[in-house]
Amino acid sequence: MVRWRLLPWWQKVLVIFLASRIVTTIIFAAFAAAQPLSYRTGASPDYFTFATLWDGQWYWLISLQGYPSALPHNELGQVTENAWAFLPGYPVVMWVVTLGHHLPFTVLAPLVSTVFAAGAALLFYKLLAMKLPGSTAMFAVVLFCTAPLSPILQVSYAESMAMFLLFAALILLLRRRYLLLIPVAAAMALTRPSGFAFALLLLLHLIHRIATRRRDPFDAGTFASIVAVGLTTAFAAVLWPIVAGIVTGSATAYTDTELVWRRAYIGEQDLLPFTPWIQGADWWLKWWHVPDALALPLGVAGVLVLVGGFGAFLLSRWARPLGADLRFWMLSYAVYLLAVFFPQSSTFRLLVPLAPALGGLAIPENRVYRAALVGAGILGQIAWLYVAWWVDGQDFTPP
Repeated sequence: MVRWRLLPWWQKVLVIFLASRIVTTIIFAAFAAAQPLSYRTGASPDYFTFATLWDGQWYWLISLQGYPSALPHNELGQVTENAWAFLPGYPVVMWVVTLGHHLPFTVLAPLVSTVFAAGAALLFYKLLAMKLPGSTAMFAVVLFCTAPLSPILQVSYAESMAMFLLFAALILLLRRRYLLLIPVAAAMALTRPSGFAFALLLLLHLIHRIATRRRDPFDAGTFASIVAVGLTTAFAAVLWPIVAGIVTGSATAYTDTELVWRRAYIGEQDLLPFTPWIQGADWWLKWWHVPDALALPLGVAGVLVLVGGFGAFLLSRWARPLGADLRFWMLSYAVYLLAVFFPQSSTFRLLVPLAPALGGLAIPENRVYRAALVGAGILGQIAWLYVAWWVDGQDFTPP
């Protein structure tokens, strides 16, 4: 314990990260060994092949071939699954790392993701240490590294890179380095869908700065800087749909492609903001054999309870120490998810950017409580890998 206390913060974070990766890798390797022959993989694939399943195969394809110049369609004329659903940040990095796909993607991509995850863990500590005591911020790192979705940090997905950029962006925002924030926020918006949420955060940040200007003055230059980064981030959020539209000749190429993944649940439907969660709740309740007449009202009630519970958490004594901006981020991102995403198995992965909430969960210092959280996280990893990553026949619960 004495040696632990004497370690600098960054060494502590890396020790925690390494220990958590050992645990997760053992769990992951056990699932790989038990994986039967499937339409996604051969029986008992090696670690790197198993870590490049699902969307990892899309990123691999993009790094090899780029994006299609025309949208694929089925016999009904509907757009089918294609690469335009995946933002270019991560595949561009992998194209560079693999020297234009001359080096093996399946080996390097999980390693690159793990390196980004280590960087994200370091930045996560620095971010929370700006608002919480060092020991609390360090335990939040433990929770981040052992969370149920932490296996996603070491597979061929863009999440690690996106979290690294997100934590860097939030640190710059809290330090009010607005101009430096511009390229980071733009890169983040082109790595994972988060640009609109971050733009909303900047709007809330600006309103808060105006409301508190008597005790926290800011000048016209600061106002202009906040507006500039907000507009840049919003533009980065719409840039990819614009590019997809120009290349394919279809103005709705990006949204049409994104909607493909929910067609199997609710059929061909246009995107109407703030309806997907109601549609999803209705579908899932019917799937659990709830009578049709009850599914919709119960679904609406469930969504309202979920929204109310999250709002209560943001106002709670656990979340208040995180400060206004981190809570604004969680609110903005939650609003974005509520507006556009259809709840399915991949939604759990989409909750990872709400990681600052772990700072609130880390505040109680009771050892039994903390041990229970870590244990629940590790058990959650097993559950998530079984439900979402491990391929069981014609699996409809992708990560």
